[in-house]
Amino acid sequence: MSEISGTADDVVWQSSPPGSIYDYIRVASFSIGPDGLVDQWSLRAAELFGITPDQVRGKDPVEVFVPSDLRTRGHSKIAEILDGKEWTGLVPFRVPGERGLHGLAEVYVMPSETENGERAALCIVVDVRALRRIETDLASSQAIFGQSPFGFVLFGTDLTVQRANQRFAAVFGGSADEHRGRTVHDYLSRPEAERLNASLKRVLETGESATDIQIVGVTPGGKERRHWSVNLYRVLSGAGRTIGVAGLGSDVTRRQIAAREAASARRNLAILNEASARIGNSLDLETTAKELLDVSVPGFCDLASVDLYQGLLTGEEAPPGRGGSSGSDSGGGSAALRRVAVASAVADAPLLGADLTGEGAVEPPSAGAVHRYPFNSPCANALRTGRVQTVPGGPGSLIQSTFAVPMVAHDTVVGLAQFSRTKGSEPFGERDRALAVELAARAAVCIDNARLYRREHERALILQRSLLPPGDPEAAGLDIACRYLPGNTATEVGGDWFDVIELPGHRTALVVGDVMGRGLRAAVAMGELRTAVRTLALLDLEPAEVLSALDEIARGLGTPSGAQQASRVAHKSRDADLSEVYLATCVYAVYDPVTRRCTFANAGHPPPVLVEPGEEALLLDVPPGMPLGVGGEPFEQVEVDLPEDALLALYTDGLVESRDHPIDEGLTAFRRALTSPVRPLEDVCDHVLNTLDTRHGEDDIALLMARIQGLPAEAVGDWQLPREPRSVGRAREVARAQLHSWGLEPLVDTVELLVSELVTNAMRYGEGEIRLRLLRDRTLVCEVWDAGLVQPRRRRARDTDEGGRGLQLVGLLSAAWGSRRTPRGKTVWFELALPDGDSTAEPTVEQLLSMF
Repeated sequence: MSEISGTADDVVWQSSPPGSIYDYIRVASFSIGPDGLVDQWSLRAAELFGITPDQVRGKDPVEVFVPSDLRTRGHSKIAEILDGKEWTGLVPFRVPGERGLHGLAEVYVMPSETENGERAALCIVVDVRALRRIETDLASSQAIFGQSPFGFVLFGTDLTVQRANQRFAAVFGGSADEHRGRTVHDYLSRPEAERLNASLKRVLETGESATDIQIVGVTPGGKERRHWSVNLYRVLSGAGRTIGVAGLGSDVTRRQIAAREAASARRNLAILNEASARIGNSLDLETTAKELLDVSVPGFCDLASVDLYQGLLTGEEAPPGRGGSSGSDSGGGSAALRRVAVASAVADAPLLGADLTGEGAVEPPSAGAVHRYPFNSPCANALRTGRVQTVPGGPGSLIQSTFAVPMVAHDTVVGLAQFSRTKGSEPFGERDRALAVELAARAAVCIDNARLYRREHERALILQRSLLPPGDPEAAGLDIACRYLPGNTATEVGGDWFDVIELPGHRTALVVGDVMGRGLRAAVAMGELRTAVRTLALLDLEPAEVLSALDEIARGLGTPSGAQQASRVAHKSRDADLSEVYLATCVYAVYDPVTRRCTFANAGHPPPVLVEPGEEALLLDVPPGMPLGVGGEPFEQVEVDLPEDALLALYTDGLVESRDHPIDEGLTAFRRALTSPVRPLEDVCDHVLNTLDTRHGEDDIALLMARIQGLPAEAVGDWQLPREPRSVGRAREVARAQLHSWGLEPLVDTVELLVSELVTNAMRYGEGEIRLRLLRDRTLVCEVWDAGLVQPRRRRARDTDEGGRGLQLVGLLSAAWGSRRTPRGKTVWFELALPDGDSTAEPTVEQLLSMF
């Protein structure tokens, strides 16, 4: 465009900006006076010939720039021109600044007159070389533009079509000239047009080219969706002025189809490979069905479901068979089925399904629902014939189409799998049909195998679960979570167990054990050892003593009589092979929440794992000892101080060891899984089981995890009392003050009375300094320590005795009481329930009189 500099009447004066046509063809002018000398010399002439006006004005032009061998002819031509003749011709000239290089100019000379009537001439000069370049460039541009096998279109700065080639016109109709002035909205749908228009603006503004823009559209009069690849780049003039944006497009529809088919084939192969690895890892019906859907959604389809015959799930003896063979209760349709698994990759719910029932589009059954398909429905036909049925989506449904695939194993139909794709997804093809059949067949074989073992497995699990502690364990100063995963062997149970046992003084015993071997014998041995551990724990023995007693019990389990003495004799006699040896491993730990100290003893079990806050998990150095049942070797115990919020993990070898994974690798992976940011303990258990390779099913898995909390300092009252009579009164005072500070006023009288009795007994029968300790957690515990080794014994006082009723009173007024040995003496304790708002129940008259 040119800029308007002014107007006068009908004449418009303009100045052409840089890049006009005159810059390309290099037009120059000069004039010759009556004397044959240069009179005027334009600036363009100075640029063309490289001679300034001062150098040429008033000089013979022939002498200035015509070669010497042509000057004679040049002078004759100048004379003719001054005689009034026009002349046009090619004149060679010397190129300024280039030695030996000559240019060629086309000169048009027009005679003129001066104001005095004298003859003169006006010369118009064009550089012939520039003209030849322009002609060549135009011819080349026209050839490339017109003969290109790709669609070519030039958009102006207003994003309208300025020029299009014949290939472009052949695709979108009409002649090339008819496309001038159109926009992208004339060729594409609104979303695609806006996307391409945005790209055009971006290229025009930034000058950055855009390559391989994928555009989808329909040609005029056509119905098939076409794919085009478009490249855009900004077009500039020789002087750098923006002319527009050039677009070069090619039809890549076939390439897209081939790529889509190749991607579909690769996807199907990947799905089959994944199905081989993921389907059938368990002998559980519902799990196998869910594994099939996990593989299918969303990689293969958008929605999927699995229906299994109800008779198969309830454990009926007769195999499910085909659709009409399940008895007269089928009502003329399919036998009863239960929807065991549903998966969806879409958010819209509920989705109306395809007409799978023969009654129009209805809401599909929910997971767990028992239902039937009408006799003439596609699904009933698939179950009856054992052949795949393709069902289109119903009106108003988001479903595009559905495959109803019977699940056939050993010529027996066990259920029906449905795979659906929603509208907007790629339609199902023949490859997809074959893949759906293969996926359903693989799952069906696994489900049929699971059917053979499920009833036996359920009965074994009932026995196994009955031997484990019920409910969620609770302990003072510990946050506990546990997991138990039985092995996948359906007809056998294992001997893994764990237990959490409350001990006096708010202490807790943590136990994890594993009876070697499998089967009911191992499970029974596990039950006996677990019962023995709980019994020994109530005696408040040290961990090493507990394991020593368990070792004796384990050695007696295999004898016909079960007697310990017979067991010891049998192990040393020639008839030892008549006794069945039961071996077990076990870790027994006792945790004190007041000191946050844990005492461990180990009988051949994998070591405990400790994770301190902000540190990596480490294996505790607890001497392993020999397994239970071996005998002959003492057990050692180790005390470990546990920091607040530390994580303690006890487990069985099934978690860290398998045929393909040595125990060292498993322990390393286990420690790595535990070393993670702080998270809820239940999440830690799930993370461990999901991270480690625990799905092999070779052995049972028991996992017991505890996060160390410790009793807060304000929940503990601890006093040292000298051995003197006034300490009894002092004990009552500090106990009363502590209970008031805890808001336990209803317990003050009872605690004062019982503390007085225990401290008095310690003064009378004990030794050394006396220590009084009150602990508040879920209950209130009072402990009196002294250095005496004589354990208190409750006796019944005679009617004439003035004393001897202290421990009877303690037993009557407390929820529990007892004594235990300590490294430096003994501890006598009692426990009271915390008040729940009601006044503490006082002993009845009959209870008080029973002490006399």
